[in-house]
Amino acid sequence: MEILMSTLMQTLSAYLWPLFRVSSMLMVMAVFGATTTPTRVRLLLSVAITVAIAPVLPVNTDTELFSFAAVFVTAQQVVIGAAMGFVTLLVMQTFVLTGQIIGMQTSLGFASMVDPASGQQTPVVGNFFLLLTTMIFLAVDGHLVLIRMLVASFETIPVSSQGLAIASYRTLAEWGAYMFGAALTMSISAIVALLLINLSFGVMTRAAPQLNIFAIGFPVTMVSGLIILWLTLTPIMAHFDEVWRSAQLLLCDIAQLQCRADGSF
Repeated sequence: MEILMSTLMQTLSAYLWPLFRVSSMLMVMAVFGATTTPTRVRLLLSVAITVAIAPVLPVNTDTELFSFAAVFVTAQQVVIGAAMGFVTLLVMQTFVLTGQIIGMQTSLGFASMVDPASGQQTPVVGNFFLLLTTMIFLAVDGHLVLIRMLVASFETIPVSSQGLAIASYRTLAEWGAYMFGAALTMSISAIVALLLINLSFGVMTRAAPQLNIFAIGFPVTMVSGLIILWLTLTPIMAHFDEVWRSAQLLLCDIAQLQCRADGSF
């Protein structure tokens, strides 16, 4: 009976702790962690992935399942999964921030709608970039790459009380600066173009003060903004490749994986 109980506890721990890491990642990551994704679907997907990968993962035999040390092991699995899923969320928010910058500069930021990922009111332009980036993320199999990295992380960061390195937390926080820099890089051309348009209106107002600059400038700025937005969409795939490559390198650093310069491992 004691042999049966120990075998049962070992089997449960072999499935439960990977389930915590997988479910934490799906809870936070883009697309699957959105409020529009039903919780039941997310849970069933977590269980399906765990059942598929658990037989090939290393088993933690040093920690009992029902012990005080198991609490710290569970917390570490949640932190690791949430950190890896949070990276994809930062990728999406890079393009949302780009859309918000362009929207506010083109006077298109007045229109807003509910963001399906967070449930908050966001400018329509930012929401448009979010939906476009989501489709690109799924088209390039970004979710499958993240699952592969998560499975590989069980080899480099096995299930134990030792979780992420301190340097990984700092790298994750510093990637926020890259997010703002990438968003500004993608929107700088639109900012400069609209600045020239506003300067031309200023010259026009000085030359002909009788013109109503508000009646003329607002519709011209909006139409110009739509044209600039259309031109901005042309290189978006190249921008996504660069941001996603940087995100993959960040994931490799968090999971302590040996990756190439292009982010693959």
